[in-house]
Amino acid sequence: MRLASALSRHRPLLAALGLASASAWLAVEHRPGDTGLAAGDFASATVFDPGSTGVLLLDLVEPEHGEGGSEAELFALLEGLGLPWEKAGFYSEGEHLYRVHGAPEQLAELQRHLAGNPLVEVVEAELEYQLVGEVAAEPTLPADAGDVEPAKERRPRFEPDDPMYGRQWHMQMIHTPEAWGVTRGEGVIVAVIDTGVAWKDLPGVAKQAPDLAGTAFTRGETFVPNALPDGLDDHLHGTHVAGTIAQTTHNALGVTGVAFKSTIMPLKVLSGDGRGSIPWIANAIRYAADHGAQVINMSLGGPMPSNVLAKAIDYANSKGVTVVCAAGNESRGRVGWPAGNNGSVAVAAVDAMGERTWYSNWGKDLDVSAPGGDTRVDKNGDGFPDGVLQNTIRLQDPMTNDYMWLQGTSMASPHAAGVAALVVSRGVNHPAEVERILKKTAHHPNKVEWDKEYGAGIIDAVAAVDAATESYTVERGALAGLLGLMGLAGLGVAGLAARRARVAAVASMALGTGLAAGALGLTPVAYAAADLAGATAVGSPLFLSALLPLLATVLLVGVRPLRGLLLGLNLGYAALLLHGAIVLPTLLHGLPGGPCVDRLFLAANAVLALALARRISRL
Repeated sequence: MRLASALSRHRPLLAALGLASASAWLAVEHRPGDTGLAAGDFASATVFDPGSTGVLLLDLVEPEHGEGGSEAELFALLEGLGLPWEKAGFYSEGEHLYRVHGAPEQLAELQRHLAGNPLVEVVEAELEYQLVGEVAAEPTLPADAGDVEPAKERRPRFEPDDPMYGRQWHMQMIHTPEAWGVTRGEGVIVAVIDTGVAWKDLPGVAKQAPDLAGTAFTRGETFVPNALPDGLDDHLHGTHVAGTIAQTTHNALGVTGVAFKSTIMPLKVLSGDGRGSIPWIANAIRYAADHGAQVINMSLGGPMPSNVLAKAIDYANSKGVTVVCAAGNESRGRVGWPAGNNGSVAVAAVDAMGERTWYSNWGKDLDVSAPGGDTRVDKNGDGFPDGVLQNTIRLQDPMTNDYMWLQGTSMASPHAAGVAALVVSRGVNHPAEVERILKKTAHHPNKVEWDKEYGAGIIDAVAAVDAATESYTVERGALAGLLGLMGLAGLGVAGLAARRARVAAVASMALGTGLAAGALGLTPVAYAAADLAGATAVGSPLFLSALLPLLATVLLVGVRPLRGLLLGLNLGYAALLLHGAIVLPTLLHGLPGGPCVDRLFLAANAVLALALARRISRL
């Protein structure tokens, strides 16, 4: 009885300590690991930089967002430049991006003059990005190619009937067959920002790649002037990339894709020669974020970082979009751009033996590695080049297609994007959490947590899917235990109250304290609701609020023996909501404004739950 009395007196203190400890532990466990540069962290490119098009990009503040100025002031600034200007990007709310033309000396002087203007967010030279390194398109696979012996089975596998699947060593390396037994990327939209995709027929101009006939697509968009419409491919690169992500699978034809039940959004930002300007790419990123994409793949790069592009990536992240980028093929100790940006998952390439390829970039901003291949060798001894095999159009010939081995970090990146789509399909939709899972589940050849050669290691599809499913297994158990304990507490109190009120009160208090401790130690409870209430419960603002403990408190606070239980419930929810505000593994559904608003909502409700707990403790 003395122990119970002591616990009773110090319940709020003990619960507060538990709350703080749980929140701190969870924040560390789920901390973001991206160390790339955010917008504004680097010096803007000048008109004299390599890769500059000789045009100045001017990104003005957005009055709609309360950043200052007005439409009239912005127009006056543009008219006062004394140089020709044109709109360059209005694909997202309030975006004010312009291109300014002039002689290099004029533009350089203008850039210096506008650098400190409060109406100007970014002023930098327009850079030209391109495919990351040369495309190596090597021999066509014969139609009678047989299967190779699969990797050792770690769990039940889904074995597709695609006849050339056995030559896709890269699918075996990242354990997609095991992952397919759980998910195939259903319901996820992946934007391929590239040279386009051969996703449909355009009579007399372009034909669909046959092995994409069963793949789901959104409407495509072209951002390159005077190019094929509807996001169609006139190069070959983008179609090959899209195939790695979502090639039609189990159709008795050709090869497979990582997340073959996902939907591809074809966005053309690179011309037929593989080049594209920053505004085209930035506009495509914003378009993807505004039209439902959950993952973006960019197998492209440039010589310098761009603040305009960094802002677009930040915007996509704020909309819940995971951005995956190729690290670059220059064989240097520095990750290229935009892979090096904060908010991007930078992907290096490994060969068929799991070793970093000779061409792959590496360095401090590298996140993970994935199969990129090497078409020069046959290290696995199957009689074919060790490239990445997919169906695509022939080089700059949209009317014909073939199965081709390509190599590059361009091929590695879509493997990671496909695995990201598998993770998102399991209900984890916050970009930082998707990236954390990709890194946490990667297997490193050197048995270390991270290094500059491989990042966190080679991605593992089944491990990532399991982590997306099982990361919150403890929390699922906590929710079931919470509900069960509440039921048992109610029954126990009802039975004891008939015999002795004092014993009932002590029992209820003890159960409430235990409930609080259990909830605090096993949060976040909310993400467990997916299994019990359906997938829509993940991220539900109704569940992820103080509404449920508030209703319970209003209904039951008059029953004195249950006040200990209500105290525990409110403290447990406070811990749950505070964890969400700090870690935010998933975005809330139905709330505008992105992660910032989500965090404020969760924090406000955590405070409300704490206030309810305090009120109950005084009673």
